Amino acid sequence: MQLPLALDEMSEPEPDFSIVRGVLADLHGGHPRHAALIVEVAESSLALDRGRKATLYARAGILDYWIVNLVAGVLEVHREPVAMPETAAGWRYDAVRSLAPDQTVAPVAAPAARVRVADLLP
Repeated sequence: MQLPLALDEMSEPEPDFSIVRGVLADLHGGHPRHAALIVEVAESSLALDRGRKATLYARAGILDYWIVNLVAGVLEVHREPVAMPETAAGWRYDAVRSLAPDQTVAPVAAPAARVRVADLLP
């Protein structure tokens, strides 16, 4: 939780939560470079999490990025990173969905693991 990801030479964000493949010994000598799932919990940081952080994660090829949006009481699921060279940021997620508390979602890396959105919200 809130440990850095070494996405590239210029970016080492600290997501609120990430699931990283491998074992602890794999991390000897540095921070993980990739995650199977990244989750940000956002209230005051919502613009940053939707903007700059989403761009960084998309550029790094993170396939599954979730924002627990405390303002709207929903889970925003960002998938399908795509290069957008005509934009200043250069990357974005092509598929973004907002899920209500009564819905469920499964991580891309574990499609059989269903998560109730309500369980992620206060």
